[in-house]
Amino acid sequence: MLLYLHIPFCDSKCHYCAFNSYTHLHHLRKAYMSAIMIQLESEFERFEVTKNSIETLFIGGGTPSCVSAQEYKPFFDFISPFLAADAEISTEANPNSATFTWLQGMYDLGVNRVSFGVQSFNVEKLKRLNRNHTPSDARQAIQNAKNIGFKNLSLDLIYGTDIDTQALLLHDIETAFSLPINHISAYSLTIEEGTKFFETPEVAHDDESQAFWFVKEIEKRGFQSYEISNFGTYQSKHNRGYWEYKDYLGVGSGAVGFLKDTRFYTQSDVHAYIKDPLNITIEALNEEDIKNEKILLGLRSNVGFSESILSHDERQKAQHLIEEKKITYHDKRYYNNDFFLSDELTLYITS
Repeated sequence: MLLYLHIPFCDSKCHYCAFNSYTHLHHLRKAYMSAIMIQLESEFERFEVTKNSIETLFIGGGTPSCVSAQEYKPFFDFISPFLAADAEISTEANPNSATFTWLQGMYDLGVNRVSFGVQSFNVEKLKRLNRNHTPSDARQAIQNAKNIGFKNLSLDLIYGTDIDTQALLLHDIETAFSLPINHISAYSLTIEEGTKFFETPEVAHDDESQAFWFVKEIEKRGFQSYEISNFGTYQSKHNRGYWEYKDYLGVGSGAVGFLKDTRFYTQSDVHAYIKDPLNITIEALNEEDIKNEKILLGLRSNVGFSESILSHDERQKAQHLIEEKKITYHDKRYYNNDFFLSDELTLYITS
């Protein structure tokens, strides 16, 4: 079982960000952290969580490093008996707020993996994205984490902006690989409604050849892709758990949980969530929904999917894709040969 905790507070709002995050609600931190404890206890009852059954914890946002390590202590005190001995405990962090003190505090609480929102090591690009850290901030934060003792470190990179050149992106990749990381998440810039960039969509430069080149440059340095946007010598257990369709608890404003065939949605409005953290919308999934999601998640990653979930006609389509060398078949599971084609392959099989 997986556990996700959402922190909606941010130092600044990135121009591409459509996540449930806010820069003006920091005064609600204390009330928010109290509210998550109420929901957490309720969710543990709903999911019938037992000792040592939480395989992974991921603290995402927003910006988890906006909340002090001390403020996380009640949360960790509560979940500690339920964590597996080898649990992967990850947190996202921004280089400007992930101070040495904060990182040390999170390490002392049991966090063993940090994912840094770097996005680029180019000053102009960082400003364009409205990131509030410098390249040196990012390098220092990652080195601090290594010095403290974190074994698993990751960073995010964004490509596909209108100012990206091969030289700029190569510098980002080379700088990333000069740091003590074992994982990279690489995302193509997408324009979403409600973001600052939605007003200027021309900032995104959709170049398929650039995307392929970017991925190959990461892979040729030893970080193999295990999902469409994730690469490393270490593979995130939490990420993989989603693709394997494991149950997961979602705690915090705008978080999502999943149990067997049901999804649970908390309130996205932070004020409303604090007022009633147990006001949760329930969505029942039918067999077709679940099958289609398993196919898409399997084709987006190296998890693949079982032939047993396909109908006769869908197996015929999958066989055609095998003959076309689009997918492979092994031990009664199908695997994608090109993650960039995952949406199209899913549509072909299920339509």
